[in-house]
Amino acid sequence: MRKQPSGASENQTTWLILVGFGELQRLRFLPFTLFLAVYVMTVGGNALILLAVASSRTLHTPMYFLLCHFSLLEIGYTSNIVPQLLRSFLKGREAISLACCLLQFYMFASLAAAECLLLSAMSYDRYLAICRPLHYPALMSTWWCGCLAAGAWFSGFSFSALTLALAAPLPLCPGRREIDHYFCDFAPVVGLFCGDRGVLWGAGVSISGFLTLAPFLLIVTSYAFILRTVLRIPSGRGRHKAFSTCSSHLSVVGVFYGTLIVVYVAPTDHMAPLLRKAFSVLYTVFTPMANPIIYSLKNQEVKGALHRLWGQLTRGQLSTSSWILA
Repeated sequence: MRKQPSGASENQTTWLILVGFGELQRLRFLPFTLFLAVYVMTVGGNALILLAVASSRTLHTPMYFLLCHFSLLEIGYTSNIVPQLLRSFLKGREAISLACCLLQFYMFASLAAAECLLLSAMSYDRYLAICRPLHYPALMSTWWCGCLAAGAWFSGFSFSALTLALAAPLPLCPGRREIDHYFCDFAPVVGLFCGDRGVLWGAGVSISGFLTLAPFLLIVTSYAFILRTVLRIPSGRGRHKAFSTCSSHLSVVGVFYGTLIVVYVAPTDHMAPLLRKAFSVLYTVFTPMANPIIYSLKNQEVKGALHRLWGQLTRGQLSTSSWILA
């Protein structure tokens, strides 16, 4: 049997320390209650969107099919991080194995990348619906819509695996076992390793940049064409109707990319660790909660489906057959 490198053997048995929000340890139950409520609202709200779309045949369209996948991503994304955050409020510093830390980072990076790609697919769907309405049923077929969703999931998990593969063989630096964060983000994890980290840094930055910037450019391009088409509509009512179909998606894109820019583009190197972690809370905790709030407030079709779903639940008329997707 091939002998395992000593660095790999050490990594497999190494435990790390997540500092979490140790600064708020004296207030443990107050932030714990707040973030638990946000987590319940996030998971419950996105689950309600899934039920609303599934229970209403009028929402069985490509736009809401992609929205369902986005809600699933949001549930997985927040569930990968928030339980760890809640434990940090109660326990303070917490031990985590290197394998679990790398797995958490992999899930975080994969789901975030898949969200970026899915948001671009949703903007492409809106472009076809508004700019090419006569060809929309043929261009956005069920098969192609499924390919877009599957491609977002597959690409997100595949590209993130490359970064993980580069990190796994590197040895940990002696004495570096503490992560001053509440979850295993890219920069804190890379800081634990010794050896040639240049390739890992370069690959991580390049992959994350491509998976965020390319979808963003596609979104901007799609809405540039949409804006040009909408402005050519003669009636004000027609322009308002066209814009209203995009407002929810645009709001989600603004919140999602706005928080990413604040966290990763703003100069946070000289910020206090507590402030850096507070910025990270924006996109790991509060951004996933924005999706159900925006769609339940701004989208009339989703609001109508939620009202009908609530009526069925209160009257006990929601049967299994009523919410299975056709």
